[in-house]
Amino acid sequence: MSRVTTPEPDHGQHDPTPIGDSGAILTPAGADDDQPRLTVAAVASRLGVAPATLRTWDRRYGLGPSDHTTGRHRRYGPDDIARLEQMQRALLRGASPAEAARYARSSSVALPQRDPAAPAESADDSEGPMLLSGVLDDAGAETARADVELRSTDGASARGLRRAALALDSWSMHQLLIESIESDGVVATWEDTFRPALWAITERRQRSGSGVEALQLLVDCATTAFRSVIATAPAPLNPRPVVLAPVPGEAQELELVALAAALAANRVGHRLFGAALPSEGLKAAVRRSAPAAVVLWAGQPNYASARVIGDLPPSRQRFRAFAAGAGWSGEALPAHVEILGSLEAAAARVSETVLG
Repeated sequence: MSRVTTPEPDHGQHDPTPIGDSGAILTPAGADDDQPRLTVAAVASRLGVAPATLRTWDRRYGLGPSDHTTGRHRRYGPDDIARLEQMQRALLRGASPAEAARYARSSSVALPQRDPAAPAESADDSEGPMLLSGVLDDAGAETARADVELRSTDGASARGLRRAALALDSWSMHQLLIESIESDGVVATWEDTFRPALWAITERRQRSGSGVEALQLLVDCATTAFRSVIATAPAPLNPRPVVLAPVPGEAQELELVALAAALAANRVGHRLFGAALPSEGLKAAVRRSAPAAVVLWAGQPNYASARVIGDLPPSRQRFRAFAAGAGWSGEALPAHVEILGSLEAAAARVSETVLG
C-alpha cells in the first residue's frame, strides 16, 4: 500500500526565503542564525519517513519546528532535527511512539549539534540509554524493569509492539501493526512482529501471573489491523469463495483472521466466519456459498473432530477441504483433507488451489 501525503499549504502567502537543492533554507547574510533550516519535505527525506509522519509527531507529541518566523512555512533547525533523530532512534530500539517522544524531549538527552543538511548518521543501538517502557521517570532518570527487558533476537517492530502492549497503548499498537502490514505484508507482520510480541507477553504472564489485560488488548488490536486489510482489499479474482471458520466450540479465531487477511492481499475472495458460528450455521454457509475450498481451524485437540469435516454437506460443486491450526492430528482426518502448516504456507496453498 502506498502512503498518501498532503502537500504543506502555503495559505496564499509567498515566502521569499531561498531554498537550496537539498531543501535547506539559505539564511541571508548577516542573519543571527547562520545554520541552514530544512523544509518538511527535506527532513522527511533525511529521516526516511513520510511528511505526514512529521506533522503527526508535531501535532501529537510537540516535536515540531521551533522557528516559525519565515511566513507560515515550517523550518526545522539543528536542534529540531536532533530531537527527531532521537525520536527515530528510540523507535528503532522498540519504544512506543509516546515513549520515544518523551525520550526525545527529555532534558537529560544530549542533542548533537551539527549541520542539518549533512547526511543522517545511522542509529547505533550501542550508544545512549536503553529504552524500556517507563524508562524515563518524572525526573528523567533511567530505570530498568527486569520483567520487560528487551530481547536482542526480536526485531524493532516486535519490541515496539510489546512495549505498547505492556503500556496498554492501543493507538500505538494499531499504528505499528498497520505500518508493518503496509511495508512488509500480512505474513511478515504475523511472523516477525505480532508473534514474538505475543509470545513474550504470554511468557511474562506465566511467570508473574499478571498481564492478561495486555495480552487481550494485543490480540484485539491485531484482529482490528488484520481485518482492516480484509476491508480494504481489492476485488477478488476467484468466482467461488473460500469458506473460513473455526470448528464449533473453538473460541479462538485470530489465526484464521490473519489467514483471511493474507488471502485478501492475494485477491482471494472468502467468507470468514467467527467463533460463534454453530455447526448448523457452518453447514448452511457451505451449502449457500458453493465454495471452492473450506478451511476449518482448530487450536485445541478436543474441538478438532474429524466428524466436523465429515458432516459438511455436499455442495453443488466439489470443494477442497483443509484443516488449519495446532489442534488437528493427521491420523484422525480423512485422506482427502489436507492439513495446512504455517500462515505463509497456508496462504500460498489455498491461493494456488482457488486461483490456479
